[in-house]
Amino acid sequence: MDIEKEKDILSSSQRLGSLLKDRGLVVGTAESCTGGWLGQAITMVPGSSAWYHSGIITYSNLSKIKQLGVDPDLIDQYGAVSEMVVKSMATGVMANVRSDCAIATTGIAGPGGGTNNKPVGTVWIGACDKIYGIKTKRFLFLGDRNAVRRQTVVKGLQLLECLLLSK
Repeated sequence: MDIEKEKDILSSSQRLGSLLKDRGLVVGTAESCTGGWLGQAITMVPGSSAWYHSGIITYSNLSKIKQLGVDPDLIDQYGAVSEMVVKSMATGVMANVRSDCAIATTGIAGPGGGTNNKPVGTVWIGACDKIYGIKTKRFLFLGDRNAVRRQTVVKGLQLLECLLLSK
């Protein structure tokens, strides 16, 4: 990964970490397409154990159901890459890791797996907080697999930061 792109992730992690620390909040992560990269990004920041205790990587549909409590009917009806599923992932991780807020990701990083309705690069990110509720956003990222995943990490960190600063 080039230095500038790594700096984007680090600066986003630092800003979010500072906000979480100042507010005494702990974040949890539920990751599918990012495969643990969000947790890695958060823990790049020294002292992150004060605001990050754990995350759950749920790459398969079965793991989303078993580990996060995602209703299988949601996956059947909307697909794993959907707003309904990312909402359920975000609230599920908060309950399972006992965090105050959460970031969840689900998407199609490629190079295969895309469809006409959900092409490669389609990603849903959810950020939630016990006070402010949940915010979701759909993205269509360009680039190869790593570019899609990297952009997802940065936007996930930024989405939670935005939610926490919105009220």
